[in-house]
Amino acid sequence: MAVAFPQIRVGEPLRYKALFVFPLFAEVKGSVEYALADEAIRDQVVTVQEVSESGSVPELLVENKGDLRVLFIEGEELVGAKQNRILNTSILVAGKSKTKIPVSCVEQGRWRYKSPHFTSSGSHSPSGLRRALKASVTRSLKDDGSRRSDQAEVWGMVASTNYDCGVASPTSAMSDAFDTYKDQLAEFREHLKYVDGASGLAVVIGKRVVGCDLFDKPSTCRKVWDRLLSGLVLETVATKETTDAAEVGDIDRLIETTRAAQWQETAPIGEGEEYRAEFANGDQASALTYHDSLVHGSVLAGM
Repeated sequence: MAVAFPQIRVGEPLRYKALFVFPLFAEVKGSVEYALADEAIRDQVVTVQEVSESGSVPELLVENKGDLRVLFIEGEELVGAKQNRILNTSILVAGKSKTKIPVSCVEQGRWRYKSPHFTSSGSHSPSGLRRALKASVTRSLKDDGSRRSDQAEVWGMVASTNYDCGVASPTSAMSDAFDTYKDQLAEFREHLKYVDGASGLAVVIGKRVVGCDLFDKPSTCRKVWDRLLSGLVLETVATKETTDAAEVGDIDRLIETTRAAQWQETAPIGEGEEYRAEFANGDQASALTYHDSLVHGSVLAGM
C-alpha cells in the first residue's frame, strides 16, 4: 500500500556547526483543520492527565473540550503529573472526545505528582530516540496491536543523552538536558531559522543523514520548527564539526526511498489513517493521513 506523498522540493541547507537543515517545500493539496497540542493545552481547550489517580506509565488521558481536532506529534515532550512522557506516535484527537494516547516515560526517577495536568515542554526527542521509538512501536503493532515502546530502551537512551551532554539529572529526566543547554539551543535556533514556505525539514548531523519530517502545511512546520531542532541540537553537542558539505542529493534519495516503501496500514488512535514502514538498512517511517491528505510523515535513518 502506498501513502500519497506530495511532490517535494529540497531547498539549499542551512548550516551551523555540525548541523545541516534542509527545508522541504511541497505542493499543498488539501488542508486538514486542527490545532497543535501545545496551543490547545495552553488555551485550556485540551487537558492531558494520568489515566487514573494511580497512573499508568504507557498511556495518558486526553480530553478535547473544543470542536476542533488536535494534533499531537510523535516525540513531543509533555511534562508534569507523575512523570514526564513523550508521544509514541502522531495522533489526531477528535473534537469533544476523551482519548487514551500511547506514551513513553523520559523521567525514570520520578513517580509522584508534580501537577494534576501535563503541559508542553516545548522540546522534542532526539532523532535516535525517535527512531528507536518507531521501531519498537512497529514491533508492538505486529505482535499485539498495541503501540507500546521498549520502555527500558527509552530510559537507556535518555541516560546516554544526559551522559553524552554531561548532564547530571536527579530524576534521570530528558528535560534536564534541555534546561542545561538552553543557551546553546537559542544559539542554534538563531542560525537555523524557519524558511518561509517550508512544509518540512530534513537533517544531517556531521556526515550522517538523520531523517526528515513533513507536514500538510507550512503554518504547522513554522510552529514546530524550533521544537524539532531542540532534540537535534542535543545530538549535535557531542558531534565534531565537519568540513564536508551535506548535499541535496542525499535527501532526495531518502525521500524517494520513503515514497516507494511498502507501507502497512494500521487502525489509528483518534481520527485519520496511520501507516508504518521499515527498511532493510534500519530506517523507520510512519505517516498520519486524513482523507488521503498527509498530516505528518517522518522517516528516521538507521545509525
